[in-house]
Amino acid sequence: MIKFIRVDHRLLHGQVALSWFGATKANCILIANDEVPNDTIRKATIKMARPNGAKLVIMPIDKSIDQINGGITDKYDLMIIVETINDAYRLISGLDNKPIELNLGGTKATEDTESLSTAVNVTTKDKEYLKAISKMGVKIYIQQVPTSASKTLEL
Repeated sequence: MIKFIRVDHRLLHGQVALSWFGATKANCILIANDEVPNDTIRKATIKMARPNGAKLVIMPIDKSIDQINGGITDKYDLMIIVETINDAYRLISGLDNKPIELNLGGTKATEDTESLSTAVNVTTKDKEYLKAISKMGVKIYIQQVPTSASKTLEL
């Protein structure tokens, strides 16, 4: 069962590992990303951030979709982390059972982005993906840590 989906350009790091993992009551962290499975340095860094007691799985987005839809992950309470809003759109679009919510935790600021919060920056294309996700019935919100205020994104 999917307990939590988060967009965070840093993927798994202290804030996610320490605060969100416990708050979501997940027992498995899925990093759905097409690049990390083949990047030994990033994969090793993510593995070091794994909280005690957590199963950690790192796999490409399409394989993640297949595993979730195929019921292979049903025995876990999943916390899914993707790197970009595009990745979230791809993942959620492919899921047979859509999640209820999507947490925006951190996206990189560039010259092409506008700031929605101190840590969330979006491009025009990102906004299109978010609108499409919202139309799938998914509530999108910005929240850094479970104890901070949550801001629902109105699109």
